Amino acid sequence: MPGPGQPQFGWGAPPGGPKPPKKGRGGLIAALVLLGVLVIGVMALKIVSAALKGDGDPSYASPTTTTSYSPTNQPTKEPSGQPTNVPTTAPTTQPTTQATRPTATRSTATATAKPTTKPGPTDTDLVVRNRLYKAGAMASVNCKESKARQSTVAGARANYKNLVGCLNRAWAPLVAKAGGRFRAPTVRIFSGTVTTPCGTHSDSGPPFFCGTTDTIYMNLTEDIGNYNRYPQAYQKVWARMWMLHQFAHEYGHHIQNNMGILQAYSRIRYERPNYAMELQDSRRLELQASCFSDIFIGANRRSYPITGQSLFQWRWLIGHVTDNANDHGDANNHQYWATRGYNARNPSVCNTFAASAAKVQ
Repeated sequence: MPGPGQPQFGWGAPPGGPKPPKKGRGGLIAALVLLGVLVIGVMALKIVSAALKGDGDPSYASPTTTTSYSPTNQPTKEPSGQPTNVPTTAPTTQPTTQATRPTATRSTATATAKPTTKPGPTDTDLVVRNRLYKAGAMASVNCKESKARQSTVAGARANYKNLVGCLNRAWAPLVAKAGGRFRAPTVRIFSGTVTTPCGTHSDSGPPFFCGTTDTIYMNLTEDIGNYNRYPQAYQKVWARMWMLHQFAHEYGHHIQNNMGILQAYSRIRYERPNYAMELQDSRRLELQASCFSDIFIGANRRSYPITGQSLFQWRWLIGHVTDNANDHGDANNHQYWATRGYNARNPSVCNTFAASAAKVQ
């Protein structure tokens, strides 16, 4: 069975018109793909080059990222002062029968302060109690949709460039508030086949994010194809909303990578005793990325804008997904988490790792 890095998550076409033909495993594959994360062995510290246990997925590679949750060395407080050598002063008058007894000089040395290491967060802390959840609501960055349409390579490129700039401005303050060090992702487009540290992918599959290189890979063939496939205006609006949500979702994986969630998830999943629990972990990760996606869309709903037909198609899109591999979340739960992000515009509502199993089916 394919792992979560494989293309099998699709979006339903909008109602009322011809439905785009199915690709690959079913429906338009607009999957939300992961990751590039290998697990470090606990004792031997050997990088695991094989796929995650049980699913044979080769798309996990060792991330070369930094996390804001690294332990810090805090020395103990220095003594307020050092003892001094104070000889006793001889009295000016002394009894003739008793000699003055000299006071022994003290030579107490200042104790050397030993640094203590503050324990870092556990993997559970990173996914369940991440500081990003307390960073507050996202403010609008007045993001406007690119005037270029994705009917051509140049138009699609303009869309990607516009979106990554908006997302960088929107997420950087929240990452900083959470104590992280924000870094912008790299964005690459591909047609045909692309080989990455997270595996080889073709344009018959979805866009994806590779944590090893902190790179979003957007499927140019699919985005242009979605826009040009049918002449109806509503289909073209759907294609634009689809690209917006997909790009923002993959960017959500980048934020997980920034905050240590992606790496902690991989280590947690690796230790699971069975594949069913691994799949549930994958759904938690993917549903959170969609929730993060719609935080941005909701925060910029007025300027983009998400109104009229755009709002209708966004609502249709988030509620009509297929998850044949059971690793991204079903339509009802996807709609639930996407809507939470859109309405609240706050990462606090996206803690899928603390949600009940029923909410991540």
